[in-house]
Amino acid sequence: MLTLRNIRKSFGSTVAVDGLSLSIQPGEVFGFLGPNGAGKTTSISIAVGLLTPDSGEVDLAGKGSPIDPAVRRSVGIAPQAIALYDELTARENLRLFATLYGLSGADARLRCDAVLDQVGLSDRGNDRVKTYSGGMKRRINLAAALVHDPPLVLLDEPTAGVDPQSRNSILDLVRRLRDQGRTVVYTTHYMEEAQRLCDRVAVIDHGRLIALDTVEGLLASHGGSSVVRVQTVTGEDRIQTSDPVAELTARLKDASVLNVRIDRPDLESVFLNLTGRSLRD
Repeated sequence: MLTLRNIRKSFGSTVAVDGLSLSIQPGEVFGFLGPNGAGKTTSISIAVGLLTPDSGEVDLAGKGSPIDPAVRRSVGIAPQAIALYDELTARENLRLFATLYGLSGADARLRCDAVLDQVGLSDRGNDRVKTYSGGMKRRINLAAALVHDPPLVLLDEPTAGVDPQSRNSILDLVRRLRDQGRTVVYTTHYMEEAQRLCDRVAVIDHGRLIALDTVEGLLASHGGSSVVRVQTVTGEDRIQTSDPVAELTARLKDASVLNVRIDRPDLESVFLNLTGRSLRD
């Protein structure tokens, strides 16, 4: 559905993307992770045709480069910054975006109604966006990416700053998009979201792809050891082990054990192991 081949992009002396190659398959939720400044935004901008790479190729759904507007219609993008007009209603915003994608008349009305229903805002479609909560704006921002019924959707931090109910609604919507056969590229700093949603995850840093696999594959390759925490009358012991069940079984034979817990590697562990723990500002 989307292929990047040896993409390079520099801004002056700063190399933003350094030989990035990957392929995203139809119908998968593809996680795109990296620290601040890793090159995610530049890569996404190149993937949707907002930026031209210095070298390399982008192919979208076998149709060619997204620099071509006709090819770019296959993509819907919900940027991290809310891209809505506050003085317009949600329905008016969606009609505007539908028109920009070439829809009109009954087709545009039907699509606006459909995406308002998808994001659970049919009853608020005629209210001005300025009256919406942050979570509602996020959901309409996502609806605008879907209004032209694209097969490929890029979601950039779609749950940033939303309440738990809106976050849960957005995650459910991403699952439904996958069930419909759409391809979703999902960038986030919330590792648990990527772990729950994504079929495969790419981690980039300094503009380079440093890992790409299923979540289970990344955990096995880069997650590190499990930690068994054993609480006794004298304090807590932390034991790193590749076989937490065996360690747990052995420690439970000790009558002084009050409580035990296994902390298994997660995607956050993978991310920190691959990119380091130093701050990125």
